[in-house]
Amino acid sequence: MSSTQQEAPLGAGPRPEIVNNFSLNIATINGSGSQTSNGVLLRTFFKMGIPVTGKNLFPSNIQGLPTWYVIRLSKDGYLARRDPYEVVVCLNARTVADDMAKVAEGGIVLYDDSLPIAARRPDVTYYPMPVNKLVKEANVPFELKDYIANMVYVGVLVHVLGIEMSEIEAAVDWSFEGKRKPIDLNMDMVRRSYQWAVANLIKTDPYRVERMAGFNEGKIMVDGNTAAALGTIWGGVTVVGWYPITPASSVIDNLIKYLPKLRTDPETGKATFAVIQAEDELAAIGMVVGAGWAGARAMTATSGPGLDLMAEFAGLAYFAEVPAVIWDVQRVGPSTGLPTRTSQADILSAYYLSHGDTRYPLLFPADPAECFEFGHAAFDLAERLQTLVMVLSDLDLGMNVWASAPFQYPEKPLDRGKVLDAEQLRALSGSWGRYRDVDGDGIGYRTLPGTPHPAAAYFTRGTGHTDAATYSERPEDWEGNLDRLARKFETARALVPGPVVDEVEGARIGIISLGSNHPAIVEARDLLRTAGIESSYLRLRALPINGAVREFMHRFEKVFVVENNHDGQLHQILLSEEPLCGGDLVAVARNNGLSLTAAWIAEQIQGKM
Repeated sequence: MSSTQQEAPLGAGPRPEIVNNFSLNIATINGSGSQTSNGVLLRTFFKMGIPVTGKNLFPSNIQGLPTWYVIRLSKDGYLARRDPYEVVVCLNARTVADDMAKVAEGGIVLYDDSLPIAARRPDVTYYPMPVNKLVKEANVPFELKDYIANMVYVGVLVHVLGIEMSEIEAAVDWSFEGKRKPIDLNMDMVRRSYQWAVANLIKTDPYRVERMAGFNEGKIMVDGNTAAALGTIWGGVTVVGWYPITPASSVIDNLIKYLPKLRTDPETGKATFAVIQAEDELAAIGMVVGAGWAGARAMTATSGPGLDLMAEFAGLAYFAEVPAVIWDVQRVGPSTGLPTRTSQADILSAYYLSHGDTRYPLLFPADPAECFEFGHAAFDLAERLQTLVMVLSDLDLGMNVWASAPFQYPEKPLDRGKVLDAEQLRALSGSWGRYRDVDGDGIGYRTLPGTPHPAAAYFTRGTGHTDAATYSERPEDWEGNLDRLARKFETARALVPGPVVDEVEGARIGIISLGSNHPAIVEARDLLRTAGIESSYLRLRALPINGAVREFMHRFEKVFVVENNHDGQLHQILLSEEPLCGGDLVAVARNNGLSLTAAWIAEQIQGKM
């Protein structure tokens, strides 16, 4: 037995088992290699069929600062973050007092027995782990000790929670891509720790896991940024301009990883794409707009501070009507804010980005499958509408791993929009206007550079212009152009992805939300139902809104708009587009850097009814 003795709650007797229904918080140190251990646990639970999700809470810039990884297991399939935690693993001396204090009543604490324990709660089970002793006995290479030490808590959890060792081994094998040396090194520590726990720890808590079915079958585990990158590739991306920024960089990292495998000419061996790291975000979007003008499918990925710097070129893309795509993986602002925390606080700035009268189509994916879908759909929209399209993901969706439906690969050909070729120009006798509304939808026809016809050329203007792209300062030309652009935006309402509506007969209230809030909304509605409150739910997938959204907003006594920002930005946009809703449209907004919880949403709605 370790020198630090195991302690069970005072007066604890037999308690009912709690199976596949608790949250596990692992408190470690940034840069210590715990990401591998935590990923192994998450994958193991998933492969055992347990509905599970993981949230990584890490510092923005300094190795050695505290980091937490929260895994929620829910036999009922709930995937939102939930407070409090029933199982806590403590490996960080700087946070151990707080981490232990936050464990739920009746919970358990697994801790490195070298850590000082400020106070012992009588309602908690404590399991010590002799981390240093076990690592020393394993004779681990010095430079790997800190990394391998994290596998100690994996082995102890195998015993305490009843995790299947075979699935742990499969997860370690997957993590190290079949490389025997690191697999054997890590599994040796897992087995040593497990054997020590079996010999020295007597389980007195009710928490355990077991294999189950009915949820994970046919699903994959993937983060939103990887899904976004793959969807972009399937959408025919050709040019990527970017500048690194958390939490969007891994979108581009994955493009760099997969593009050479998927977009290399098999005959010449040459790349059919270009990924260019610019000197800043302004240069990155400049490259993208230039490539879009030349006919490439071009995109960038950024976050709030980068989006600010892109505003000027965004306005050029809007007014010159150049197709391009921005992936905005949102984080907490203003200013530098909290780079490694999540929010949905860029909605207003993205919708109206740049000076003047501008509005852009925005897409809001809710899961990795939709990140993939919008990865290719955004290009079709951008070229059909000849405008900049932005996809607003967030850190929670983008950087965390989710159970997801498999990706649905696009079956339709690429939609290049209204592009005139040489034959069409000849049929028109060369008479056409780049900014002329021929079809009444506000969208003009364009040509691509290099089109072999003398009438193909035109001036691309960010200044005042006529419908034939000639320079003009005449008030009627300026106003006519803005009227046409507004008409094009009305056309966009029917082209962007429509909302997903779950209508409940007899419901007196409605809920509107978007993006990664979806799992919390699903669970919150069940909590409200338990309290006798039925609700209908509209998940907004895009702006601008269409008739279905307007109708939903008027259908109920109150409609609650739930979003992860401080000022209720989506609520403001909905009121501006449908002001008659007035007081019947209620903002439910919060921005503390964390994803929303179902309990908080349900409490807020009940309090505002």
